[in-house]
Amino acid sequence: MSALRGQFSSRLGFILAAAGSAVGIGNLVGFPVMAAKNGGAAFLVVYLAFVVLVCFPVMLAEIAMGRSAQKNPVGAFYTLSGNSKHWGRVGGLAVATPFMIAVFYSVITVWIMLYLLQSLLGNLDRLAEPAAFGEIVASPSLFWYLFLTMAIVYGILAGGVKDGIEKAAKILMPLLFLMLLCLVIFVMTLDNAEAGVAYYLVPDFSKIDSTVIRSALNQAFFSLSLGMGILITYGSYFSREEKIVNSTRMVAFTDTAVAFFAGLLILPAIFAINPEVDVQALSDSSISLIFSYLPQLFLEMQSFLGYVGASIIATVFFLLVFFAAITSLVSISEIPIAWMVDEKSYSRRKALGVMGVTAGAFIILATMSLGMVGWLSSLITYGGVNKSFFDVIYDLFYDTVLPFIGFLVCIFCSYRWKRSEFINEIGLDDENFSSSLLASYITLSLGTFVPLILLLVFANNVAQIYFGYKLLGF
Repeated sequence: MSALRGQFSSRLGFILAAAGSAVGIGNLVGFPVMAAKNGGAAFLVVYLAFVVLVCFPVMLAEIAMGRSAQKNPVGAFYTLSGNSKHWGRVGGLAVATPFMIAVFYSVITVWIMLYLLQSLLGNLDRLAEPAAFGEIVASPSLFWYLFLTMAIVYGILAGGVKDGIEKAAKILMPLLFLMLLCLVIFVMTLDNAEAGVAYYLVPDFSKIDSTVIRSALNQAFFSLSLGMGILITYGSYFSREEKIVNSTRMVAFTDTAVAFFAGLLILPAIFAINPEVDVQALSDSSISLIFSYLPQLFLEMQSFLGYVGASIIATVFFLLVFFAAITSLVSISEIPIAWMVDEKSYSRRKALGVMGVTAGAFIILATMSLGMVGWLSSLITYGGVNKSFFDVIYDLFYDTVLPFIGFLVCIFCSYRWKRSEFINEIGLDDENFSSSLLASYITLSLGTFVPLILLLVFANNVAQIYFGYKLLGF
Protein backbone atom coordinates (compact mmCIF):
# COMPACT_ATOMS: atom_id res chain seq x y z
CA MET A 1 0.00 0.00 0.00
CA SER A 2 2.80 2.44 0.79
CA ALA A 3 4.24 1.94 -2.66
CA LEU A 4 0.80 2.55 -4.14
CA ARG A 5 0.19 5.68 -2.07
CA GLY A 6 3.65 7.19 -2.30
CA GLN A 7 5.53 9.37 0.17
CA PHE A 8 7.37 12.67 0.19
CA SER A 9 11.07 12.05 -0.31
CA SER A 10 12.22 14.78 2.06
CA ARG A 11 11.16 17.24 4.72
CA LEU A 12 11.68 20.07 2.23
CA GLY A 13 9.36 18.35 -0.24
CA PHE A 14 6.63 18.10 2.38
CA ILE A 15 7.05 21.73 3.46
CA LEU A 16 6.94 23.09 -0.09
CA ALA A 17 4.01 20.87 -1.09
CA ALA A 18 2.01 21.72 2.04
CA ALA A 19 2.86 25.40 1.68
CA GLY A 20 1.89 25.19 -1.99
CA SER A 21 -1.51 23.86 -0.98
CA ALA A 22 -1.98 26.79 1.37
CA VAL A 23 -0.53 29.54 -0.84
CA GLY A 24 -3.20 30.57 -3.28
CA ILE A 25 -5.50 33.37 -4.34
CA GLY A 26 -6.41 33.99 -0.70
CA ASN A 27 -2.79 34.83 0.14
CA LEU A 28 -1.91 36.90 -2.88
CA VAL A 29 -5.10 38.94 -3.19
CA GLY A 30 -7.52 38.09 -0.39
CA PHE A 31 -5.05 38.92 2.39
CA PRO A 32 -4.00 42.35 1.01
CA VAL A 33 -7.65 43.26 0.43
CA MET A 34 -8.66 42.30 3.97
CA ALA A 35 -5.65 44.15 5.37
CA ALA A 36 -6.50 47.27 3.36
CA LYS A 37 -10.14 47.32 4.45
CA ASN A 38 -9.51 46.43 8.10
CA GLY A 39 -6.94 48.85 9.41
CA GLY A 40 -3.77 47.68 7.68
CA ALA A 41 -1.22 46.92 10.39
CA ALA A 42 -3.98 46.40 12.98
CA PHE A 43 -5.36 43.58 10.84
CA LEU A 44 -1.85 42.17 10.32
CA VAL A 45 -1.21 41.93 14.09
CA VAL A 46 -4.53 40.18 14.76
CA TYR A 47 -3.97 37.85 11.79
CA LEU A 48 -0.53 36.78 13.05
CA ALA A 49 -1.95 36.15 16.52
CA PHE A 50 -4.64 33.86 15.10
CA VAL A 51 -2.11 31.95 12.97
CA VAL A 52 -0.01 31.21 16.06
CA LEU A 53 -2.68 30.72 18.71
CA VAL A 54 -5.55 29.12 16.77
CA CYS A 55 -4.44 27.78 13.41
CA PHE A 56 -1.10 26.24 14.35
CA PRO A 57 -2.62 23.73 16.83
CA VAL A 58 -5.24 22.71 14.23
CA MET A 59 -2.49 22.22 11.63
CA LEU A 60 -0.59 19.96 14.03
CA ALA A 61 -3.76 17.98 14.71
CA GLU A 62 -4.55 17.37 11.05
CA ILE A 63 -0.99 16.37 10.10
CA ALA A 64 -0.72 14.08 13.14
CA MET A 65 -4.00 12.37 12.22
CA GLY A 66 -2.80 11.67 8.69
CA ARG A 67 0.64 10.42 9.64
CA SER A 68 -0.66 8.19 12.42
CA ALA A 69 -3.33 6.55 10.27
CA GLN A 70 -1.36 6.66 7.00
CA LYS A 71 -4.65 7.26 5.24
CA ASN A 72 -6.90 9.88 3.69
CA PRO A 73 -9.46 11.80 5.85
CA VAL A 74 -12.07 9.01 5.72
CA GLY A 75 -9.55 6.33 6.71
CA ALA A 76 -7.94 8.57 9.32
CA PHE A 77 -11.17 9.43 11.15
CA TYR A 78 -12.44 5.85 10.89
CA THR A 79 -9.22 4.14 12.02
CA LEU A 80 -8.28 6.52 14.82
CA SER A 81 -11.83 6.49 16.23
CA GLY A 82 -11.78 2.71 16.62
CA ASN A 83 -13.71 2.08 13.38
CA SER A 84 -16.59 4.43 14.13
CA LYS A 85 -18.86 4.83 11.10
CA HIS A 86 -20.04 8.21 12.37
CA TRP A 87 -16.52 9.62 12.43
CA GLY A 88 -15.88 7.96 9.08
CA ARG A 89 -18.72 10.07 7.68
CA VAL A 90 -16.98 13.17 9.03
CA GLY A 91 -13.98 12.07 7.00
CA GLY A 92 -16.29 11.69 4.04
CA LEU A 93 -17.29 15.33 4.44
CA ALA A 94 -13.59 16.22 4.50
CA VAL A 95 -13.22 14.46 1.13
CA ALA A 96 -16.36 15.82 -0.52
CA THR A 97 -15.46 19.37 0.49
CA PRO A 98 -12.10 19.62 -1.37
CA PHE A 99 -13.71 17.84 -4.34
CA MET A 100 -16.29 20.64 -4.62
CA ILE A 101 -13.74 23.36 -3.81
CA ALA A 102 -11.66 22.02 -6.72
CA VAL A 103 -14.67 22.71 -8.95
CA PHE A 104 -14.89 26.46 -8.40
CA TYR A 105 -11.11 26.79 -7.98
CA SER A 106 -10.64 25.23 -11.43
CA VAL A 107 -12.96 27.83 -12.95
CA ILE A 108 -11.05 30.68 -11.28
CA THR A 109 -7.72 29.20 -12.43
CA VAL A 110 -8.98 29.21 -16.02
CA TRP A 111 -9.84 32.90 -15.69
CA ILE A 112 -6.35 33.60 -14.36
CA MET A 113 -4.82 31.75 -17.32
CA LEU A 114 -6.87 33.88 -19.72
CA TYR A 115 -5.82 37.11 -18.04
CA LEU A 116 -2.20 35.94 -18.07
CA LEU A 117 -2.34 35.24 -21.81
CA GLN A 118 -4.12 38.53 -22.58
CA SER A 119 -1.51 40.47 -20.58
CA LEU A 120 1.27 38.62 -22.37
CA LEU A 121 -0.28 39.46 -25.75
CA GLY A 122 -0.42 43.16 -24.90
CA ASN A 123 -4.16 43.42 -24.32
CA LEU A 124 -3.99 44.97 -20.85
CA ASP A 125 -6.19 47.87 -21.97
CA ARG A 126 -8.96 45.43 -22.86
CA LEU A 127 -8.71 43.68 -19.47
CA ALA A 128 -9.05 47.05 -17.74
CA GLU A 129 -12.41 47.74 -19.38
CA PRO A 130 -15.36 47.40 -16.94
CA ALA A 131 -17.18 44.92 -19.20
CA ALA A 132 -14.12 42.70 -19.85
CA PHE A 133 -14.61 40.23 -17.01
CA GLY A 134 -18.29 39.61 -17.78
CA GLU A 135 -17.47 38.98 -21.44
CA ILE A 136 -14.62 36.61 -20.64
CA VAL A 137 -16.48 34.41 -18.14
CA ALA A 138 -19.41 34.04 -20.54
CA SER A 139 -17.28 33.16 -23.57
CA PRO A 140 -17.54 29.56 -24.92
CA SER A 141 -13.80 29.68 -25.69
CA LEU A 142 -13.31 29.26 -21.94
CA PHE A 143 -13.72 25.51 -22.33
CA TRP A 144 -10.55 25.17 -24.40
CA TYR A 145 -8.56 26.78 -21.60
CA LEU A 146 -10.40 24.60 -19.10
CA PHE A 147 -9.10 21.47 -20.81
CA LEU A 148 -5.59 22.94 -20.88
CA THR A 149 -5.75 23.77 -17.16
CA MET A 150 -7.00 20.31 -16.25
CA ALA A 151 -4.27 18.75 -18.40
CA ILE A 152 -1.62 20.64 -16.43
CA VAL A 153 -3.11 19.72 -13.04
CA TYR A 154 -3.73 16.07 -13.84
CA GLY A 155 -0.36 15.78 -15.53
CA ILE A 156 1.24 16.77 -12.20
CA LEU A 157 -1.04 14.44 -10.24
CA ALA A 158 -0.25 11.54 -12.59
CA GLY A 159 3.35 11.70 -11.41
CA GLY A 160 2.25 10.69 -7.92
CA VAL A 161 3.42 12.15 -4.63
CA LYS A 162 7.18 12.21 -5.20
CA ASP A 163 7.50 12.70 -8.96
CA GLY A 164 4.37 14.80 -9.40
CA ILE A 165 3.24 16.86 -6.42
CA GLU A 166 6.62 17.20 -4.73
CA LYS A 167 8.58 17.86 -7.90
CA ALA A 168 6.11 20.52 -9.07
CA ALA A 169 6.19 22.21 -5.66
CA LYS A 170 9.99 22.31 -5.70
CA ILE A 171 9.89 24.15 -9.02
CA LEU A 172 6.81 26.36 -8.72
CA MET A 173 7.16 27.53 -5.12
CA PRO A 174 10.70 28.99 -5.44
CA LEU A 175 9.66 30.69 -8.69
CA LEU A 176 6.60 32.10 -6.94
CA PHE A 177 8.72 33.51 -4.10
CA LEU A 178 11.22 34.99 -6.56
CA MET A 179 8.57 36.72 -8.67
CA LEU A 180 6.80 38.04 -5.59
CA LEU A 181 10.02 39.44 -4.18
CA CYS A 182 10.93 41.10 -7.50
CA LEU A 183 7.50 42.76 -7.71
CA VAL A 184 7.76 43.99 -4.11
CA ILE A 185 11.18 45.52 -4.80
CA PHE A 186 9.81 47.23 -7.91
CA VAL A 187 6.76 48.65 -6.11
CA MET A 188 8.98 50.06 -3.37
CA THR A 189 10.61 52.31 -5.98
CA LEU A 190 7.29 54.04 -6.80
CA ASP A 191 6.51 57.51 -5.50
CA ASN A 192 4.25 57.55 -2.42
CA ALA A 193 4.70 53.79 -1.88
CA GLU A 194 5.90 54.66 1.64
CA ALA A 195 2.35 55.75 2.52
CA GLY A 196 1.12 52.24 1.80
CA VAL A 197 4.02 50.74 3.75
CA ALA A 198 3.22 52.90 6.78
CA TYR A 199 -0.47 51.97 6.63
CA TYR A 200 0.49 48.30 6.41
CA LEU A 201 3.25 48.14 9.04
CA VAL A 202 2.50 50.84 11.63
CA PRO A 203 -0.46 49.63 13.72
CA ASP A 204 -3.28 51.77 15.01
CA PHE A 205 -4.78 49.48 17.64
CA SER A 206 -7.88 51.67 17.97
CA LYS A 207 -9.00 50.20 14.64
CA ILE A 208 -9.32 46.69 16.08
CA ASP A 209 -12.99 45.81 16.38
CA SER A 210 -15.24 42.78 15.88
CA THR A 211 -15.07 43.15 12.09
CA VAL A 212 -11.27 43.15 12.08
CA ILE A 213 -11.19 40.13 14.39
CA ARG A 214 -13.70 38.18 12.29
CA SER A 215 -11.93 39.01 9.02
CA ALA A 216 -8.49 38.09 10.40
CA LEU A 217 -9.68 34.76 11.78
CA ASN A 218 -11.51 33.81 8.58
CA GLN A 219 -8.49 34.76 6.48
CA ALA A 220 -6.01 32.88 8.70
CA PHE A 221 -8.08 29.69 8.83
CA PHE A 222 -8.86 29.56 5.12
CA SER A 223 -5.37 30.65 4.07
CA LEU A 224 -3.70 27.69 5.78
CA SER A 225 -5.95 25.10 4.04
CA LEU A 226 -7.49 23.97 7.32
CA GLY A 227 -10.64 21.87 7.24
CA MET A 228 -10.04 20.74 3.65
CA GLY A 229 -8.47 17.36 4.46
CA ILE A 230 -5.30 18.45 2.65
CA LEU A 231 -3.04 18.40 5.70
CA ILE A 232 -4.49 15.06 6.84
CA THR A 233 -3.71 13.56 3.43
CA TYR A 234 -0.29 15.18 3.14
CA GLY A 235 0.42 14.07 6.71
CA SER A 236 -0.16 10.49 5.57
CA TYR A 237 2.64 10.98 3.02
CA PHE A 238 4.97 12.47 5.65
CA SER A 239 7.86 10.34 6.91
CA ARG A 240 7.68 9.13 10.51
CA GLU A 241 11.38 9.94 10.78
CA GLU A 242 10.68 13.67 10.56
CA LYS A 243 9.43 15.93 13.36
CA ILE A 244 5.92 17.26 12.86
CA VAL A 245 6.30 20.43 14.94
CA ASN A 246 9.31 21.82 13.10
CA SER A 247 7.89 21.03 9.66
CA THR A 248 4.45 22.42 10.50
CA ARG A 249 6.05 25.58 11.83
CA MET A 250 7.86 26.01 8.49
CA VAL A 251 4.66 25.46 6.51
CA ALA A 252 2.83 28.10 8.58
CA PHE A 253 5.78 30.48 8.30
CA THR A 254 6.05 30.05 4.52
CA ASP A 255 2.34 30.58 3.96
CA THR A 256 2.28 33.62 6.22
CA ALA A 257 5.39 35.06 4.58
CA VAL A 258 3.73 34.92 1.16
CA ALA A 259 0.65 36.65 2.53
CA PHE A 260 2.82 39.29 4.23
CA PHE A 261 4.82 40.09 1.10
CA ALA A 262 1.64 40.11 -1.00
CA GLY A 263 0.39 42.84 1.32
CA LEU A 264 3.71 44.62 0.91
CA LEU A 265 3.12 44.46 -2.84
CA ILE A 266 -0.54 45.40 -3.24
CA LEU A 267 -1.02 48.10 -0.57
CA PRO A 268 1.99 50.28 -1.52
CA ALA A 269 0.99 49.88 -5.19
CA ILE A 270 -2.55 51.10 -4.45
CA PHE A 271 -1.28 54.13 -2.51
CA ALA A 272 1.40 54.87 -5.12
CA ILE A 273 -1.08 54.95 -8.01
CA ASN A 274 -3.78 56.80 -6.08
CA PRO A 275 -2.54 58.63 -2.93
CA GLU A 276 -6.12 59.63 -2.09
CA VAL A 277 -7.49 56.07 -2.36
CA ASP A 278 -10.45 55.15 -0.17
CA VAL A 279 -9.50 51.65 0.97
CA GLN A 280 -13.00 51.07 2.32
CA ALA A 281 -14.33 51.36 -1.22
CA LEU A 282 -12.34 48.29 -2.30
CA SER A 283 -14.43 45.22 -2.97
CA ASP A 284 -14.52 42.44 -0.37
CA SER A 285 -14.21 39.91 -3.17
CA SER A 286 -10.79 38.58 -4.14
CA ILE A 287 -12.28 37.70 -7.53
CA SER A 288 -13.42 41.26 -8.14
CA LEU A 289 -10.02 42.62 -7.13
CA ILE A 290 -8.07 40.26 -9.40
CA PHE A 291 -10.17 40.59 -12.50
CA SER A 292 -11.56 44.12 -12.26
CA TYR A 293 -9.51 46.41 -10.03
CA LEU A 294 -5.94 45.17 -10.54
CA PRO A 295 -5.95 45.34 -14.38
CA GLN A 296 -7.01 48.98 -14.03
CA LEU A 297 -4.27 49.53 -11.46
CA PHE A 298 -1.63 48.01 -13.77
CA LEU A 299 -2.86 50.06 -16.72
CA GLU A 300 -2.44 53.26 -14.70
CA MET A 301 1.26 52.38 -14.35
CA GLN A 302 1.72 53.23 -18.03
CA SER A 303 1.97 56.90 -17.05
CA PHE A 304 5.49 56.28 -15.75
CA LEU A 305 6.36 52.83 -17.17
CA GLY A 306 4.81 53.04 -20.60
CA TYR A 307 2.24 50.58 -21.91
CA VAL A 308 4.79 47.80 -22.49
CA GLY A 309 6.21 48.16 -18.98
CA ALA A 310 2.76 48.09 -17.42
CA SER A 311 1.91 44.98 -19.46
CA ILE A 312 5.08 43.24 -18.27
CA ILE A 313 4.23 43.95 -14.61
CA ALA A 314 0.69 42.65 -15.17
CA THR A 315 2.01 39.52 -16.89
CA VAL A 316 4.42 38.72 -14.07
CA PHE A 317 1.67 39.24 -11.49
CA PHE A 318 -0.84 36.99 -13.25
CA LEU A 319 1.87 34.37 -13.75
CA LEU A 320 2.52 34.55 -10.00
CA VAL A 321 -1.17 34.07 -9.21
CA PHE A 322 -1.44 31.27 -11.80
CA PHE A 323 1.42 29.34 -10.16
CA ALA A 324 -0.23 29.77 -6.76
CA ALA A 325 -3.58 28.61 -8.14
CA ILE A 326 -2.05 25.52 -9.77
CA THR A 327 -0.23 24.40 -6.59
CA SER A 328 -3.44 24.82 -4.59
CA LEU A 329 -5.57 23.05 -7.18
CA VAL A 330 -3.17 20.10 -7.31
CA SER A 331 -3.34 19.72 -3.52
CA ILE A 332 -7.12 20.04 -3.36
CA SER A 333 -7.61 17.47 -6.13
CA GLU A 334 -5.27 14.99 -4.43
CA ILE A 335 -7.70 14.42 -1.51
CA PRO A 336 -10.44 12.52 -3.37
CA ILE A 337 -7.77 10.71 -5.38
CA ALA A 338 -6.12 9.51 -2.15
CA TRP A 339 -9.55 8.39 -0.90
CA MET A 340 -10.13 6.27 -4.01
CA VAL A 341 -6.66 4.73 -3.77
CA ASP A 342 -6.98 3.96 -0.03
CA GLU A 343 -10.63 3.04 0.39
CA LYS A 344 -11.60 1.78 -3.07
CA SER A 345 -8.25 0.18 -3.91
CA TYR A 346 -8.20 1.96 -7.26
CA SER A 347 -4.96 2.33 -9.12
CA ARG A 348 -3.79 5.93 -9.24
CA ARG A 349 -4.51 6.06 -12.96
CA LYS A 350 -8.10 4.88 -12.47
CA ALA A 351 -8.60 7.33 -9.59
CA LEU A 352 -7.35 10.16 -11.80
CA GLY A 353 -9.77 9.12 -14.53
CA VAL A 354 -12.75 9.01 -12.19
CA MET A 355 -11.79 12.33 -10.65
CA GLY A 356 -11.32 13.94 -14.05
CA VAL A 357 -14.71 12.83 -15.37
CA THR A 358 -16.78 13.60 -12.26
CA ALA A 359 -15.06 16.86 -11.37
CA GLY A 360 -15.05 17.86 -15.03
CA ALA A 361 -18.85 17.55 -15.21
CA PHE A 362 -19.29 19.83 -12.19
CA ILE A 363 -16.69 22.28 -13.53
CA ILE A 364 -18.54 22.58 -16.83
CA LEU A 365 -21.82 23.26 -15.01
CA ALA A 366 -20.12 25.87 -12.80
CA THR A 367 -18.60 27.54 -15.86
CA MET A 368 -21.96 27.64 -17.65
CA SER A 369 -23.61 29.16 -14.56
CA LEU A 370 -21.79 32.45 -15.07
CA GLY A 371 -23.93 33.88 -17.84
CA MET A 372 -24.11 31.03 -20.34
CA VAL A 373 -27.20 29.14 -19.05
CA GLY A 374 -30.02 31.07 -17.42
CA TRP A 375 -31.29 28.57 -14.86
CA LEU A 376 -27.75 27.76 -13.68
CA SER A 377 -26.99 31.48 -13.39
CA SER A 378 -30.10 32.05 -11.22
CA LEU A 379 -30.28 28.74 -9.43
CA ILE A 380 -31.55 29.77 -6.00
CA THR A 381 -32.10 32.75 -3.72
CA TYR A 382 -31.00 32.93 -0.08
CA GLY A 383 -29.88 35.68 2.24
CA GLY A 384 -31.75 38.07 -0.03
CA VAL A 385 -29.35 37.39 -2.93
CA ASN A 386 -29.89 35.49 -6.17
CA LYS A 387 -27.18 32.81 -6.48
CA SER A 388 -25.68 30.87 -9.39
CA PHE A 389 -24.52 27.26 -9.26
CA PHE A 390 -20.96 28.56 -8.89
CA ASP A 391 -22.01 30.78 -5.95
CA VAL A 392 -23.77 27.90 -4.17
CA ILE A 393 -20.67 25.71 -4.32
CA TYR A 394 -18.49 28.56 -3.02
CA ASP A 395 -20.85 29.52 -0.20
CA LEU A 396 -21.59 25.98 0.96
CA PHE A 397 -18.23 24.26 0.76
CA TYR A 398 -15.76 27.12 1.26
CA ASP A 399 -17.40 29.60 3.60
CA THR A 400 -19.65 27.19 5.52
CA VAL A 401 -18.24 23.68 5.76
CA LEU A 402 -14.52 24.43 6.32
CA PRO A 403 -14.78 25.95 9.82
CA PHE A 404 -17.24 23.19 10.78
CA ILE A 405 -14.73 20.49 9.79
CA GLY A 406 -12.05 22.37 11.73
CA PHE A 407 -14.35 22.32 14.75
CA LEU A 408 -14.85 18.55 14.40
CA VAL A 409 -11.08 17.97 14.08
CA CYS A 410 -10.59 19.73 17.43
CA ILE A 411 -13.34 17.70 19.09
CA PHE A 412 -12.01 14.47 17.61
CA CYS A 413 -8.40 14.97 18.69
CA SER A 414 -9.42 16.18 22.15
CA TYR A 415 -12.17 13.77 23.08
CA ARG A 416 -12.22 10.75 20.73
CA TRP A 417 -8.62 10.02 19.77
CA LYS A 418 -6.67 9.16 22.89
CA ARG A 419 -4.77 12.21 24.10
CA SER A 420 -1.64 10.21 24.80
CA GLU A 421 -1.58 8.82 21.25
CA PHE A 422 -2.25 12.24 19.75
CA ILE A 423 0.54 13.95 21.69
CA ASN A 424 2.92 11.04 21.15
CA GLU A 425 2.36 11.22 17.39
CA ILE A 426 3.19 14.93 17.33
CA GLY A 427 6.24 14.42 19.52
CA LEU A 428 7.58 11.30 17.79
CA ASP A 429 11.37 11.12 18.25
CA ASP A 430 11.18 14.02 20.72
CA GLU A 431 11.02 12.53 24.19
CA ASN A 432 10.63 15.93 25.88
CA PHE A 433 7.68 17.09 23.84
CA SER A 434 4.89 15.44 25.86
CA SER A 435 5.93 17.40 28.96
CA SER A 436 6.56 20.70 27.14
CA LEU A 437 4.53 23.90 27.35
CA LEU A 438 3.63 23.52 23.67
CA ALA A 439 2.07 20.10 24.29
CA SER A 440 0.07 21.53 27.19
CA TYR A 441 -1.08 24.47 25.09
CA ILE A 442 -2.13 22.22 22.19
CA THR A 443 -4.15 20.02 24.54
CA LEU A 444 -5.76 23.01 26.25
CA SER A 445 -6.51 25.02 23.11
CA LEU A 446 -7.93 22.19 21.00
CA GLY A 447 -10.14 21.08 23.86
CA THR A 448 -11.51 24.49 24.84
CA PHE A 449 -11.42 27.86 23.09
CA VAL A 450 -10.27 26.90 19.56
CA PRO A 451 -13.34 24.74 18.76
CA LEU A 452 -15.58 27.38 20.33
CA ILE A 453 -14.09 30.05 18.08
CA LEU A 454 -14.50 27.86 14.99
CA LEU A 455 -18.07 27.01 15.93
CA LEU A 456 -18.84 30.71 16.28
CA VAL A 457 -17.29 31.40 12.87
CA PHE A 458 -19.39 28.60 11.37
CA ALA A 459 -22.61 29.86 12.99
CA ASN A 460 -21.90 33.46 11.96
CA ASN A 461 -21.17 32.48 8.36
CA VAL A 462 -24.40 30.46 8.16
CA ALA A 463 -26.42 33.34 9.60
CA GLN A 464 -24.79 35.95 7.37
CA ILE A 465 -24.72 34.00 4.09
CA TYR A 466 -28.07 32.25 4.24
CA PHE A 467 -30.18 34.57 6.41
CA GLY A 468 -28.56 37.96 5.90
CA TYR A 469 -27.59 38.96 9.44
CA LYS A 470 -24.58 38.80 11.75
CA LEU A 471 -24.58 37.10 15.12
CA LEU A 472 -23.94 39.53 17.96
CA GLY A 473 -22.28 41.94 15.54
CA PHE A 474 -19.56 39.36 14.88
